[in-house]
Amino acid sequence: MSNIIQLLPDSVANQIAAGEVIQRPASVIKELMENAVDAGASQIQVVTAEAGKTLIQVIDNGSGMEETDARMAFERHATSKIREAKDLFALNTMGFRGEALASIAAIAHVELKTRRQENELGVHICIAGSQVESQEPIQCAKGCQFIIKNLFYNVPARRRFLKKNSTELRHIINEFQRVALANPEVAMSLIHNNVPLFNLPEGNTRQRIVNMMGKQIGNQLIPIETDTVMIKISGFVGKPEAARKTMGDQFFFVNNRYMRHPYLHRSVMDAYDNILMPETIPAYFIFLEVDPGIVDVNIHPTKTEIKFEDERAIWQILNASIRESLGKFNMMPSIDFDTQDQIEIPVTDHGHIPSEPNIDVNPFYNPFEEEKKREATNYGGSTSPSFDHGSKTDGWEKLYDGFESTPSSFGPEHAEQSFESQAEPMQQTILSSGGDEATAGSNRFFQLKNRYVFTSVKSGLMIIDQKRAHERIVFEGFMQSLSKGASLSQKSLFPEELKFGPQEMTMVNELKEDLLALGLELGESKEETITVLSTPAGLENVSAAQLIDGILSDFRDGEVDLEKEVCEQIAGSMAKRAAMPYGKILSSIEMSELFDQLFACKVPNFSPSGKTIISILDNDELEKRFNL
Repeated sequence: MSNIIQLLPDSVANQIAAGEVIQRPASVIKELMENAVDAGASQIQVVTAEAGKTLIQVIDNGSGMEETDARMAFERHATSKIREAKDLFALNTMGFRGEALASIAAIAHVELKTRRQENELGVHICIAGSQVESQEPIQCAKGCQFIIKNLFYNVPARRRFLKKNSTELRHIINEFQRVALANPEVAMSLIHNNVPLFNLPEGNTRQRIVNMMGKQIGNQLIPIETDTVMIKISGFVGKPEAARKTMGDQFFFVNNRYMRHPYLHRSVMDAYDNILMPETIPAYFIFLEVDPGIVDVNIHPTKTEIKFEDERAIWQILNASIRESLGKFNMMPSIDFDTQDQIEIPVTDHGHIPSEPNIDVNPFYNPFEEEKKREATNYGGSTSPSFDHGSKTDGWEKLYDGFESTPSSFGPEHAEQSFESQAEPMQQTILSSGGDEATAGSNRFFQLKNRYVFTSVKSGLMIIDQKRAHERIVFEGFMQSLSKGASLSQKSLFPEELKFGPQEMTMVNELKEDLLALGLELGESKEETITVLSTPAGLENVSAAQLIDGILSDFRDGEVDLEKEVCEQIAGSMAKRAAMPYGKILSSIEMSELFDQLFACKVPNFSPSGKTIISILDNDELEKRFNL
């Protein structure tokens, strides 16, 4: 059994490495754009077809490569960034592993045209499946032009796992945005299927954010700036009133490299404590500059997860920086002196002499006489009134009418009877909410913390989450409308215009037909603007802007393929926004209707997102709690 372990062929090893570095078309665009930035390009153009599955073209005007370097760039672990191990702790560029081009060439048809400024001719290299097919001189522009065709053509399993074009396009846009935000001094453009999606001129960070995210975000940004010995923080955070219910516009960059960092995200959220609407997340574009020696960017192949040497100190500095900016721009709560009840102070007139106030005084008032009357009352005595109250004592005999015919109200028999008469309705109320036969509408339910509805069942005490229950009811109403092929919609008397960025506009156009099937009719899309013509009937708790914004946020990172699932996901997203909020006080009739409608649903136990709606505290558990 010798010779069991053997070295893998280079082509197979490259395909295995490609699985870590190149996960989808967006990964190719990320690597090529970062290489172009490292090459000193001032203009980068990205062209895709069918969401990058058939064509990805990245053109830059960077430094370009010599013929030998162009050929070596496609070898594994070939890099210009590292010469020895200590160079790993002083990295200021994007790519450094030397795996990107080798991995791309292993799973696609690749063409490279490149020329340096000082050369008259460039080089044209064609590679397929890690095999060089041709290499020849060519006349081309300065810089590099990569053409990637038929991604994963020789790995059919990986190609089958790619999502539909709209989903892959969203990932491409996400990667494009991250590189573009980190490098505002570089002009960038993105074209998909001959349709321009982004055309970003060079400028500063604020201009890049506005050009990318839409003009509506321009007035919602608050600058932050902090410079310490450990770290330098700059960028922008969003105003509290502009916060959204879902994530999407949150970006961290360290040394101009995009990163994900949940721990620092909590630092941002803590800085907004008590000034945000419930369940909302502010936008932020935060740039951190630190010594490369205290950052480990080598913990993930895609280099999006980063580890700091002292994360707690950075957490506190970031938190304090955001709090300072929010306070400086009057975003923190302040005392409101503009009250409704205002005191009017008259203007002084020096020529007017005010008249003396007229005070009524009783010259016969004797305070000692009042004290004598109180003492007489306390000790059971009587005093003669100082004034005549004759008219007030007329008809005093009527106070004792009926006392002769009834037993004494102060006797023990009457006390016992009175207690029983008061206890009886209380007992009836308790029994009516617990018995199966004696259930009486208004006494069957009660509400706890304006969040849960309690009711008695045979097996114990049922607890219902009111928001999730309403969400299930609304969802099944939408699905029933879809099954009938008609959805009730309400025309808007004044159509509402909503502004979105290029990424959201792409998703709106993709989902327009599905939204119409659910009663949400949208007009023709203009530049960064859509018009809402009608909304689903019965959605009084949510505006069209909140509804569409929530749907787009849910679909930003969605992985839905089947058309049926698309409609279900949209219906679930709409139901989540249209459901009653926590904290709403429900009457007995409303709780009863919620209960009846919930158990008329096909799946009453779980919300559309799979969360529990009903929990039962059984009789055995109740008896244990009372040691029965």
